Amino acid sequence: MPDFALEAGCPSPVCGVDEAGRGPWAGPVSAAAVILDPATAPAGLDDSKKLTHARREALESEIKARAVAWCVAFASVEEIDSLNILQATGLAMRRAVEGLSVTPAFALVDGNYRFNLPCEIRTVIKGDALSASIAAASILAKTARDRLMVEMDAVHPGYGFAGHKGYHAAVHVEALRTLGPSPIHRMTWAPIRDLLSG
Repeated sequence: MPDFALEAGCPSPVCGVDEAGRGPWAGPVSAAAVILDPATAPAGLDDSKKLTHARREALESEIKARAVAWCVAFASVEEIDSLNILQATGLAMRRAVEGLSVTPAFALVDGNYRFNLPCEIRTVIKGDALSASIAAASILAKTARDRLMVEMDAVHPGYGFAGHKGYHAAVHVEALRTLGPSPIHRMTWAPIRDLLSG
């Protein structure tokens, strides 16, 4: 379970940063930044992928209520297609960190890529399983993006976005073949190009 050992060795205040949605064929990429006080942090924080939908939703509310500061930000499909997914992820992370109501002195960032953020950073591979702050960020990033994709399912019906959230799935492939791409599909992605040219 993630704890605050990594945070304890960093200049304060320290924020955890994580993203959701780098892999899907459709929809934006989201990122969250969270500053926690170990004394008031919610119990049960973990990598969002290890939690049930209901548990993520419950922890989302607790994180927002108990965090010193938090922010969720996005990079759009247009930004993903123009910049590439790595740079768009960095853009979403920067927006999240800059959107915090408390300016962090340090950021713990999930993964191994050193994005250009407005404070000193440390990358942490599998950080959402090690750092409580990164775990909290992973939960906020995922719940926000999942909720947006459910909304997009109503705006662009027929693709099943509410179920697969834009990721590869048989129903998604079939919908693309039948309906063609929607305005929120990542048109520069090889799987989309290959499907549409096949």
